[in-house]
Amino acid sequence: MTDTAVPLLWSGDLPSTLEFYRALGYTVVHEQTRPYVYAAIEKYGCALHFAPAPPGVEQPVEHAGALVMVDDVAARHAEYTAALRAHYGKIPSKGRPRITRFRPGQSRFSLVDPVGNTVLVIQRDEPMELEYGGSRELEGLARVLDNARILRDFKNDDRAATRALEVGLRRFGAAATAFERARAYAALAELAVAGADTDRLAHWQSELDSVELTTEERTALAAQARTTTD
Repeated sequence: MTDTAVPLLWSGDLPSTLEFYRALGYTVVHEQTRPYVYAAIEKYGCALHFAPAPPGVEQPVEHAGALVMVDDVAARHAEYTAALRAHYGKIPSKGRPRITRFRPGQSRFSLVDPVGNTVLVIQRDEPMELEYGGSRELEGLARVLDNARILRDFKNDDRAATRALEVGLRRFGAAATAFERARAYAALAELAVAGADTDRLAHWQSELDSVELTTEERTALAAQARTTTD
């Protein structure tokens, strides 16, 4: 005997929701509007279903909806970013819908659909216990950057990553190297883009532009930034 669990997500504006998943290559296997809204999609044998929120329930802006385990998370991210770029003309990295960034070594990323359902795509053999960053082998701002990396890229907690970097800059910025400060400013600018915060983006970009870096350091920083859009 085998049981199958099927994630049930909020439908919201069903046409725009299904448009998003069709762009990712999902097949709509069921769609109805009467006597109530309901839909089902499928891709690679994985099904997701959609239904209205219960009456009287205030739906959060964004919320965890499903975990999807895959054999090759890097390949899946590349597939989805290419599909979304083809559909929207760019990779949606802020607001809704969007896909979160992916860097080499990550084991997960998130899709946020137009309704706010979050589908967390995870490498099937991801370690049970992830490294949480803040390595004791590092000190000062370097350690803060390591911690923020885990918060941002593995735990998908942009708010905590932003807070860690801002506090870290206040505590360790004066003693940090120029390249460490530049990395922190660049990370905060990237987080501001993801959060659609134009004021913070302008501030951190200005801080980044003010840092004097060698040609090699600027090349390394640019290479790091490209991993978010490749």
